[in-house]
Amino acid sequence: MNWSGWAIHILFLRAKTRRSREHRAEILDGRALNSAVEAMVRNIFLMGAMMTAIAASQAQTAAAGGSTAPAFEVATIKPTAPDAKAGRYITMQGSNRFVAKYYTLKLMIAAAYDLSPKVISGGPGWIDSDHFDIVALTPGNTQPSRPEQMAMLRTLLTDRFKLRFHRESKEFSIYALEVAKGGPKMKGSTAPPSELPQLISTVYPDHLHLPAKNAAMGDFTSLLQRALLDRPVVDQTGLTGRYDFDLDWAPDETQFGGELPAATADAQAAPFFTAIEQQLGLRLEATRGNVQALVIDHAEPPTAN
Repeated sequence: MNWSGWAIHILFLRAKTRRSREHRAEILDGRALNSAVEAMVRNIFLMGAMMTAIAASQAQTAAAGGSTAPAFEVATIKPTAPDAKAGRYITMQGSNRFVAKYYTLKLMIAAAYDLSPKVISGGPGWIDSDHFDIVALTPGNTQPSRPEQMAMLRTLLTDRFKLRFHRESKEFSIYALEVAKGGPKMKGSTAPPSELPQLISTVYPDHLHLPAKNAAMGDFTSLLQRALLDRPVVDQTGLTGRYDFDLDWAPDETQFGGELPAATADAQAAPFFTAIEQQLGLRLEATRGNVQALVIDHAEPPTAN
């Protein structure tokens, strides 16, 4: 018997068997690798879908004015008492108490969005006739700035009055606030930069007095257009500082929405347009210009407290 031939044959079969096993192992390893790659692809796809869903949800929340919008901690809205004597004002009492007195919804919108009431239109008739008082608490331990207060008021208008609106560019009669010939007469403010600006008018029998402290021209322009004058005001002074000044004038029927009686002919104080030129070195030029008007699409009486 040829034992050497059998030995060679057996070695050949063992080698073939080993190669077959290695080939099957390679196939199994390849299948395992393919399965791992497929699992990784599925995970990446699922993660991408999840991130897309989260981003869409955040965008919808932001568009709807979600929980990130500045808001009062609590707010009470009541109709103004028929026999109320005090005038209309918005103020902070202490660090956290926000108070608005004798405001219609239209005037609240003007204050919250820094607009002249003349550029607000639409909505039910009561928005310009029914007056409300608001008392609210602001969050945090420090008094919020006016822009922060107005951001909270905007949230309140959306939540409690269900306000919805859109914007349109329209041409209006406007006032351009400019530096008068001879230059400004206001003194630079001595208040710390962190101190909030103050512009609150006081009504006397024969004139109005406005003591301004740490006020920028933007603050003054905002007051003029949303409360005092009967048309939008655009700041064209080019002044960038903050100022302290006192302004006294005799009102007429076009100011404060006609809610104040006009001064008599023998009033000692000058008319407003003369007063700001003489006392502040500023002037108001009547002109026309495009303004982003606000058109109310929907509003409801305030929800219960």
